Amino acid sequence: MKRKQFLKMAGAAAAYVTISPIGSCMPEKKTKSGLANWAGNYQYESEAYIFPENTEAFKMELQKLDKAKALGTRHCFNDIADTTGTQLATDKLNQVIELDAENKTVTVGSGIKYGTLGTYLHENGWALHNLASLPHISVAGACATATHGSGIGNGNLASAVRGFELLAANGEVKWYDADNEPNVFQAGVVNLGAFGIITKVKLAIEPTYEVSQLVFEDLPMAELEQNFDAIMGAGYSVSLFTHWLDKNINQVWIKSRVEPGKEPVEIEEFYGAKAATVDLHPIKEISAENCTPQMGVPGPWHERLPHFKMNFMPSAGAELQSEFFVPRKNAYQAIMAIESLHPQISPALLVTEIRTIAADNLWLSTAYKEDMIAIHFTWKQEPDLVMPLLPKIEAALDPFGVKPHWGKLFTLDPEKLRSRYPKFDDFLSIKKQMDPDNKLMNKYLDKLINS
Repeated sequence: MKRKQFLKMAGAAAAYVTISPIGSCMPEKKTKSGLANWAGNYQYESEAYIFPENTEAFKMELQKLDKAKALGTRHCFNDIADTTGTQLATDKLNQVIELDAENKTVTVGSGIKYGTLGTYLHENGWALHNLASLPHISVAGACATATHGSGIGNGNLASAVRGFELLAANGEVKWYDADNEPNVFQAGVVNLGAFGIITKVKLAIEPTYEVSQLVFEDLPMAELEQNFDAIMGAGYSVSLFTHWLDKNINQVWIKSRVEPGKEPVEIEEFYGAKAATVDLHPIKEISAENCTPQMGVPGPWHERLPHFKMNFMPSAGAELQSEFFVPRKNAYQAIMAIESLHPQISPALLVTEIRTIAADNLWLSTAYKEDMIAIHFTWKQEPDLVMPLLPKIEAALDPFGVKPHWGKLFTLDPEKLRSRYPKFDDFLSIKKQMDPDNKLMNKYLDKLINS
């Protein structure tokens, strides 16, 4: 299939489909609680959902329930946030609680969205170290699943956490950070919703900065073999987009921090790729209206580091997503392993994004103690095409110790997945302390922990 034909197909709208994966727009189609995830591919089995206003209200509600689960902005593509009981939504925990300029931290309600927080911080002269591709997600939900942006020197969003308030399933409300209980802190930042409900989060901040982004088209994939680190290190945050056709990287997005007083350098060619002449969407046939400004135009960090604008529909909307992480040292080999599957992958694909994430010390982070790359698949919302592909992708990446994104679609064997996390047994020990009656257990955790 030619690339032009593929892109035309990729731009078509997909029909609404329900699937049962191993992983805030809500569709009209209703089940028990009436809630579905952002993309509409997964309908929650919960009996009800409520919106407590503060920690005490969350505690009162949690004490009444036999089964419960925290619910954020519903951007996961699997059943990680589902329950047969009641979902306790964090939407109303959306305030900035304290800006501590002396210690360079901000404490926020766990349900605040990164786009909202970014605007507040920038207006007050501050910034976060990085953002994900869309700013619509909640702080606690993104951190609990190790969601990330890009950049060779940038840890994922969870790496900015300096402390959190946790309402454990046993009813205890306690603050955790690296000083008072380091083990619970390192286990609890990326906690998959297994410990309780995080109600407050403290994040590291830095002085605000501006970013400009340039886009280059048609980078030969062969350039990655000898130049991967140089290409991914060419800016503060770099993303590669490909449709796995013609051994070609369709777009390279380079986001660079603007140095005050220094004139930007115009670049017409980048490792054989040509500078784009207009703003582009990662799925090229979709209008770039929803994307953050490109063409080297400087702007505040929170309006450039994401790919999509806060008040616009991100990505394609009706879609499925999966994402797989492998060590950065194996980047080219892993990319070529996926490229070998391109005849099967391309018909089901909207676009793939490749990013880098720096190592951290959080126990269930996908970048625990190792620099990683993420190979992200935005699929058509056609599960019959997509789901059979996931085991093949996982098998191709298995020699590199592949890990899936916790909140997206995957089929990796739970025992194998647990073996990829050296601290998993320690995580499980703390989980049992926090939730002795398994109030927070669901199908997702049952499969991960008990299989």
